[in-house]
Amino acid sequence: MPVYSHEIQTHSRHELLDITEIITADLRKSGVVDGLCVVFIPHTTAGVTINENADPSVKRDILTKLGSLIPQQDNYHHLEGNSDAHLKASLLGFSETLLVREGQLILGVWQDVYFAEFDGPRRRTFYVSIMSDAR
Repeated sequence: MPVYSHEIQTHSRHELLDITEIITADLRKSGVVDGLCVVFIPHTTAGVTINENADPSVKRDILTKLGSLIPQQDNYHHLEGNSDAHLKASLLGFSETLLVREGQLILGVWQDVYFAEFDGPRRRTFYVSIMSDAR
């Protein structure tokens, strides 16, 4: 089961970076035709999500709504000043599992995979694991 490690640089405190092409390249390298692809984010202030790829305002709307639901400053107890980032990352989650069929990720026509940064800018790592369906 191939596991690929990637480093990316985020550029702002909150952002969604499209990582679909990186994942697709890993899938091609793996040679897996049918199976599963897991994307894992090993950080407590960053996550991963699948959402629309056509209109960039969707990414802005997601970040804006998360910011209004979980403001940067509130009555938090965590002393590092990034409690909001921990909460936002927990809400989105730290992994996504994608289906692979005929060597392609199964995503909706308007879907891509996004690395969600909530405490940047930072140098971040994420992992892609691709498992073959051994029928």
